[in-house]
Amino acid sequence: MLTATTATAFAKEWQSLWRVVNIDGVVAHYASDTEMRSPIALKLTGSAVVRGREELRKYWQKAYGHLTASDLQLLGSSWDEGLSRLTIWWRTPDERACETMDFGADGLIIRCETFYGA
Repeated sequence: MLTATTATAFAKEWQSLWRVVNIDGVVAHYASDTEMRSPIALKLTGSAVVRGREELRKYWQKAYGHLTASDLQLLGSSWDEGLSRLTIWWRTPDERACETMDFGADGLIIRCETFYGA
């Protein structure tokens, strides 16, 4: 199970993986039956919810697979031990977002949701 210290380390690793657009590396942190919600998923797939690790991989390949690098900057993170939830605030030159990730007992992400802003 994550702690505040390991959650901060996870957030930094997550940032590193997205900076090189290592989709397989990111997906490895998700449970096989994970569920992700995103308004971008709605635009690309017709559903705001992506279910399952392999569907998540396909979605991210469609959304970001054409990139070889990103300028994703980690703005901050917060760990809620009671909810087993990591919240990450990040930005790129084109967007700003907040992502919540709920972790299961095995340390894998079982649910996540991304909120985009100005």
